[in-house]
Amino acid sequence: MDLSNIREKLDAIDTKITDLLVERMNTVAQVADAKKQTGKAIRDHARERSIINRITLQSGDEFAPYIKSLYQTLFNLSCNYQSQKMGYESALSARIREQLSAPSARTLPNRAVVACQGTEGAYAQQACEKLFEYPTILYFSSFNDVFNAVEKGMCQYGILPLENSTAGSVTQVYDLMEQHAFHIVGACRLRIDHCLLRKKGAKGPITRVVSHEQALRQCSDYLEAHPLYQAEAMKNTAVAAEYVANCEANDVAVIASAVCADIYGLEIAEENISNVQNNFTRFICISRELKVYPNARKVSIMFNLPHAPGALNNIISRLALAGVNLTKLESRPIPGREFEFRFFFDFEADLHDPAIVDLISELEKRTEHFVFLGAYSE
Repeated sequence: MDLSNIREKLDAIDTKITDLLVERMNTVAQVADAKKQTGKAIRDHARERSIINRITLQSGDEFAPYIKSLYQTLFNLSCNYQSQKMGYESALSARIREQLSAPSARTLPNRAVVACQGTEGAYAQQACEKLFEYPTILYFSSFNDVFNAVEKGMCQYGILPLENSTAGSVTQVYDLMEQHAFHIVGACRLRIDHCLLRKKGAKGPITRVVSHEQALRQCSDYLEAHPLYQAEAMKNTAVAAEYVANCEANDVAVIASAVCADIYGLEIAEENISNVQNNFTRFICISRELKVYPNARKVSIMFNLPHAPGALNNIISRLALAGVNLTKLESRPIPGREFEFRFFFDFEADLHDPAIVDLISELEKRTEHFVFLGAYSE
């Protein structure tokens, strides 16, 4: 047989496969109806394992791995279709729909009391001023204090760094998310231009360089090129700049923004010392209340998954089936639970589409300890 004849044969086989797949999915819909009435779980791992054992025995050893892979995909598709057919409504989805139907402003307010970590000149302050035109900023010594200030109602909003294009995620903030009740209502990306600052008129060599640990990582190439500099992490770049300004020693410098040089009377020893010039940090704005503004196009969720084969793939495949673009996936180990992880997903979606609210409700049912972090614009 020549290639065209072989392809004709494959086309005929594909037609049969399609007809059988449609028949199978229609039968799956019947399974969904039965499970909805009885309250049984969608996934039945024991049955899936039994089917794979039977059909791989039928196919023979040569094709067993391919058959197993095919049926694992079929099981995922079947579970996703069952989820859609069964439908989910929860307290969370009802709260989201209620918020979407309530009258609200189109954007964050111009004026607000906002919590930031650090002190005047911190990058969080600059991010705050990108999001709010006339903010009243209260400074706190730690990220945990920012969360607490918002959660307890001391501040309407809080600004927190989430990830940097050079140094990666701010894991401390991700870990604190589990401990607090909040919602993300906005976000922005701030260009980070690190400089080396020291006291005006200071003479002699520099032996110590202080800054936030993220800034030190973002300037690691510069520090490696100056092996005599002893790097020391501090709570914040602006806090470090204030420390240098008040320090009696002249051999200490700070990695911070040029804004800090003006605020604390320092001089710029070197400019643009970041590893890469296009250095951006993503900041989130958190609130105690759930607010979804009309221009919100990014959704963030957090959930736990068991340490089991296919657990993460099942969620990712469900998002793919819904045509949702996953933009961020972060995982953090769950303290006290061996080899189990908490996952953070960001994806592009519009909550004003009822199908997306249904999807979130479905994901809540299919995962452990699901938290809807928010829908917002960036």
